[in-house]
This record gives sequence, structure tokens and C-alpha cells, in this order.
Amino acid sequence: MANKGLVSLWLLLALHFKSGECYSNGKVTEACGDMIPEHGHHSSPETPPYNITLDNYQYSAGGQIRVTLSVVVPGGSTKSAYFKGFLIEARAQESPDDGAVGSFDLVDPSMSQLLTCANTQGSAVSHTSGSKKTKVQAIWRAPDNPPSSIQFKYTVVQKYKIYWVQIAGPIATLKGATAGPPHSSTTAHSTTTPSTTTPPAVLSNPFSAEDCGSRKSCLRDPVNCDPKTEPQCFFLSFRTEKQSVQFELSGPAEGYVSFALSLDKWMGNDDVYLCVRDGDRVEINAAYVAGRTHPELATENALRDTAWRDSEGVIQCSFRRDVNLDRLNQSRFNLDRSYFLFMAHGKAEDGAVHRHSRQPLISTYQKVITGPPENLSGSRSPLLIKFHGAFMLVAWMTTVSTGVIFARYFKHDWSETPLFGQQVWFQMHRVLMVLTVVLTCVGFALPFVYRGGWSKRAGSHPYLGCTVMALAVIQPIMALLRPSPDSSHRPIFNWMHWSAGTLAQIIAVAAMFLGIHQQALLLPEPWSTGLLVGCVVWGVLADLVFELHVRGYLPPGSQAEDKEHILPTSSERKEFPFKRILFGVFLCGNLAFLITLISLISNL
Repeated sequence: MANKGLVSLWLLLALHFKSGECYSNGKVTEACGDMIPEHGHHSSPETPPYNITLDNYQYSAGGQIRVTLSVVVPGGSTKSAYFKGFLIEARAQESPDDGAVGSFDLVDPSMSQLLTCANTQGSAVSHTSGSKKTKVQAIWRAPDNPPSSIQFKYTVVQKYKIYWVQIAGPIATLKGATAGPPHSSTTAHSTTTPSTTTPPAVLSNPFSAEDCGSRKSCLRDPVNCDPKTEPQCFFLSFRTEKQSVQFELSGPAEGYVSFALSLDKWMGNDDVYLCVRDGDRVEINAAYVAGRTHPELATENALRDTAWRDSEGVIQCSFRRDVNLDRLNQSRFNLDRSYFLFMAHGKAEDGAVHRHSRQPLISTYQKVITGPPENLSGSRSPLLIKFHGAFMLVAWMTTVSTGVIFARYFKHDWSETPLFGQQVWFQMHRVLMVLTVVLTCVGFALPFVYRGGWSKRAGSHPYLGCTVMALAVIQPIMALLRPSPDSSHRPIFNWMHWSAGTLAQIIAVAAMFLGIHQQALLLPEPWSTGLLVGCVVWGVLADLVFELHVRGYLPPGSQAEDKEHILPTSSERKEFPFKRILFGVFLCGNLAFLITLISLISNL
């Protein structure tokens, strides 16, 4: 992809995006100050089912306190509870904003690790992995000049979107100092203010494409599908209502569906909207993609009237957004301008999205979101990649096989009719092979032009393509340096020329089978594979029939190529028309397969 990144989103969140649990390794030093995990969600407003206890509530300079973070099940309920991540610090009670004080020693290094906060090594302790935990311990050591009282504060992450920030823990006092407020052994509440956002409603009915083009704009895949009657329909609609826009998004997905507004057809600096399955509900969020990275969820909620539906693997969500937003939402685009539209879907785990499963659907042209309603068209395959596939199919399905047939089976035909000073078979062979090399060179360059470099997510396909490209260039060079027909080295050339050409054809076939399953050129299954198999088998059968014919196993064969006659025999006269008929049948079938495959590419 270009330096800016591969087409679209999440879309390219791409072939090995990581889960949103970016800090499961506990290396969260950047959160030392506010103790907020960078998950892009609000701290849970519920009472946290966790508590910190101390083995001593007084300390002296250099003294130690054993700190235990554990699950607390309210009312003695047997309901299971756990946590995956945590961050514990001790703060001076009189000046908690000054950062962590003292340092920690580890009790179990497999479960916890030390962090450097407030320029003090080991002044905080966090998790080492995202495994489920019910209890952890650490030893806090007071500094040489300790404050008169300290309070333990901790952040606990149950899962990606459920966490509590800066829970107020117990207070310990310096020996001989005035005692602070009594410590509490009950579970404390989060110090963060819970969100007042109205929870999403549940949609009673699926969306409909009835008003597409008349009251709302729609982008759909397949073209003109209706999510009300076709569950596999990917559907995005939007309509303007006064100073806001109502969006509807639907599609079959394992974890999430999403769309983005982009100023170009490349991933990066895009305004993204996600509908993510999280357990038995769907979370609806705005986000921002700065490059080929995980979406950064918006900290300010700009969406309202949110609603969702999750039925039989199809995720649907709707929301309203103001056309223009305040300065707190600077990463959100104004909707009275034109943008390319991206639609993507993929897997999600604990509410965190993975890279998209397929190449995103991208609108053909930019659309003003608040503009007149219309039916929009789009494609999941970039134009340059479509040409790449078409050129390679023409080169290695048709021109190369046709050129080989002329060289192998028509050498002794048209012998009395030269073409530009050379025999007809040789001129036809040379023209077709030069065309093959030209098509291969152009087709080879197109993905590099499109991506701006090497594709790391295309598997072995680009390596096979490079091998084919090298062999395609070597063949004409070998032909230019070929020895004369009566040279003793001519058999060696013939063998090397045949070997390199055959090897190139075999590798090209393998590359084509891998190519039609690439994200950027994902042809429909199983038809595309069947068509390609049919084309290969058709070529092999044609070659076999030609070979049997010239060896005299099929009538009217006469092995004419191995005989010398002053005048042609009747068998030889019959042989040439038969070969022409056979060649015509082969070419018609080959072109039928080729045209069908190219039509599939053009409809992506």
C-alpha cells in the first residue's frame, strides 16, 4: 500500500491486526498520572466488585505494608468475578495529584510487574498478562521522607470495555503522625463520573431499502440488495433531518460492522463509526483512524438516538449525528462536505475489533452526506488491482498458451507463405510471447504502484509473481542469444527454453489461484476457482489432443512433420485443416473462460 496505508479502514485493520486489548502485557507507564487505560470508553458507573486490604495501617520511613487486591462478591453471592488488568499506586493523601510515592516489591512476578512512575522506579505495580485473576499481592515500601498519610489508589480492568479508574483504597498513616480518616474495608466507588449517555434502544424490525434514492442515500453490496429480505446484504443509508443526519448500518459479521468517511481512497485520517457485538448487546461508537492503526475511540460522545439489532449473525445499528460538532469533537468530520464512504466488517473480542475480514466496500466517487438522496455504487477491489488481475489472466491463460501451440504444432504449416521474412508460426509465436512479457511487466508493476511498496499480507502470491516476472524476462533474452539451428549448443538452448517456459506457466497458474483469493481481488467462490480449474484443464486437454494427433494416434494424422515430400499427400492436406479446426475450438473455449473471469473482476 501507499505510505498512507491500504485502502480503508480497519479496512485495512487489514492481513494481522491485533485485538484492542493493546496493554494486556501491563506496560502502562503512560497511564501513571490519571490511571486511565487508553480503551476509549468511560469508566463503569457500577460499584466495582474489588477491594484492597493492608496488613498494617501504619508505617515508618522504609517500612513495609503488604497490599492485597482481591475480588469482593457482594452479599456473599456465588456469582463468579475476576479481573484481567490492574494498576496500583500509593499517593500522598494531602497532595494526590503529585503522583506516586514509595515503591513496591513483587510477591509473584508471574502475575505482577513494577513500573516507573513519578520518576521513581517501582512506584507502581501492574499485571503481566490478560489472564483472569481473583487476587494479587505486592509489598509497598515507604520512602525515606514519607508523607504523614498515604492512600492507595487502583484501576481495575475486568475486560476491554468494563473497567474502574482510580478507585479510592485504604489510608495508612505515618507512626506518630495525626491519624487520617478511618480506612474502609468495604468496596470503594470509582472516582470518575459515570456517563449520562442514554443507553441504546433495541430495534424491533430490520432496515429496509424502500426509500433508497428518494428519501435517503444508500450504499449496498450486492448492488440493489435489501437488508429486509436479504440478510447477507451489506447496507449503509443516511438522510438529513434538519441539522442532523440519521445513519443506518447493517451486515452479516462475526464481530462488527463499520463505515468511515474519508477524503481519499486510502486508509488514514478517517472518521469512523463502529457497531460492535459485545456479548448479548451491540456497542455503537465513533472513532478516528490516523493511519494503518487500531481505531481510536472518541472520548466525547457525539452520537444520539442510538439503537441496535443482532439477529442470526446480522448486526444492525442506527444513530443520529449533528452535521457540525463543537471543538471537543475536532476529529469528527462536518457532514456538509463530500467524502468517500468505506464499509467494513470483521471479528471482535470482548468488544475490541480486529482487522477487517474482507477488503472494504468503497464508494465509486465522493458524496456530500447532506446532499440529495441517491443510490451509490461501490467496489471492494481497487481499479489498479482489477487491471493487475485482468492483465495476468490474459497473459498466462491465453497469449502464452496460444503462442506455445503455434511453436509446437504449426512449425511446418504455411511454409510457403512467409510473414515479414520469417515463417508464420515463428512470427505468431514471437508476437504472442512479446505480448505476454509486456502484459506481465505492466500487471506486475500495478500492485506496487497501488500499495507503494511490498504487501506483507498477501502470503506467497507476490513471491510467486516475482518468480514468474523473472522467468518472463529471461525467456526473450535467451531467445535473442539462441545459437544457430546447426550449432551443437542448439539442443541445450531448446531444452533450457522449454524448461524455463514450462516452469513459468506452472508457477503462474499457482499464483493465479492464490491471486483470486486475495482481499483486494476476492472473486466469488466457488465459481471463480471452478472457472480457473476449467481453463487449466481445457488447455491441458487441447495440448494432449494436439500431441496425439501429430504422433498419428488420431485421424487424419500422418506424422507429416517427420516426413519429407516434394508434393503434399492427401493426408497432409487433411491434417492442416484438422489442426486449424482444433485450434479454433481451443481458442473459443479459452476465450470463454477468460471473458467470464474478467467479467467477475469487473463486477467486484
